[in-house]
Amino acid sequence: MTALRVAIIGGGPAGLMAAEVLSANGSLQIEVYDAMPSVGRKFLMAGKGGMNITHSEPLADFVGRYGARAGKVAGWLDAFGPEALRDWIHGLGIETFVGTSGRVFPREMKAAPLLRAWLHRLRTQGVHFHVRHRWLGWAGDALRFATPGGEVTVKADAVLLALGGGSWAKLGSDGAWVPLLRERGVEVAALKPANCGFEVAWSPYFRERFAGQPIKPVIASAAGHTRQGEFNITASGIEGGLIYALAAPLRDALERDGRAELSLDLAPGRTLQRLQADLDRPRGRDTLANHLRRRAGIEGVKAALLREAYPPEKLESASALAAAIKGLPLMVTATRPLDEAISTAGGVTFSAMDDGLMLRGLPGIFCAGEMLDWEAPTGGYLLTACLASGRVAGQGMLRWLEARAAAAGA
Repeated sequence: MTALRVAIIGGGPAGLMAAEVLSANGSLQIEVYDAMPSVGRKFLMAGKGGMNITHSEPLADFVGRYGARAGKVAGWLDAFGPEALRDWIHGLGIETFVGTSGRVFPREMKAAPLLRAWLHRLRTQGVHFHVRHRWLGWAGDALRFATPGGEVTVKADAVLLALGGGSWAKLGSDGAWVPLLRERGVEVAALKPANCGFEVAWSPYFRERFAGQPIKPVIASAAGHTRQGEFNITASGIEGGLIYALAAPLRDALERDGRAELSLDLAPGRTLQRLQADLDRPRGRDTLANHLRRRAGIEGVKAALLREAYPPEKLESASALAAAIKGLPLMVTATRPLDEAISTAGGVTFSAMDDGLMLRGLPGIFCAGEMLDWEAPTGGYLLTACLASGRVAGQGMLRWLEARAAAAGA
């Protein structure tokens, strides 16, 4: 009897995890196709500065990081959450540790050893890989691929699409799948930047003098969301971990109102009352810059931000100065381009899929990973949910194939 063939399009974390689930069955022919010269390229790039696998915070807090899609993602994490992910990595011979921030890393802090061990195991389980195969859609019921040798078609009994979002096109996530699915009647929410930088209309002086400078530590608030951390000034605006954590409310406010305000507390270690009392002390012959430095610890780029946001006459009184430091308004005018974002929001809507992540209008076609309509901040949340969704899709494919085989034999 000929083995059933499963085609997995996309060799990122979600696709590879589905391949693992399916190959454990032992009776299927698993074929993984990827447009790039090798699989897992975005995975490797994400781990270039230190591979952040997941986070060690309580599961309820972890699930809450997925915002409006927390209820959906929670179902994935029930079977493969942060602890299960660490156990799985240990099974590949990779040790992990929890950093001071609560983030979880491989002992070597690198993605490459993990990916090598994983690919070796998949190959020993019979998974076949086809690189430089760019998916072009369908020709009837066959899959079309562009390859260096020309176009080829492939027929499969079940298909998983794990094509990523729309950022980092040079690594394979270019969003080219969106029109292909919409042509087939699949509902796809518009792709938007997530974990992205924002544009700010800096003055020429500020841009030239402070682009590249870090701002730390600060508390930032946007649309009712508050986080503490640090970020960087860029020539076009702002970026960095703190900004990424607030990217969704900032982006949504821009879409809704055409404007968005980020409020910055430049002195998170002092109350407004304490800061006002410190600044109310006699200045003597000190300049405002020296007074800020000596009494409030505000200097360099933080002092420049105050001057950027307020005219000098607004900073004369201690009360006004303290209020400005504790609540500096920074107007953002736009998100940075989609391809610069770390990840994307939008994608295949959950209403278009069943609980096994099969497209309702295209039986036997499943989706997983970042191409689904969810988003998460950096910190291991993206990778965890991508992997978990790949497991859900792989298990959904097994159930669907078994049900189809049972119906055929009835």
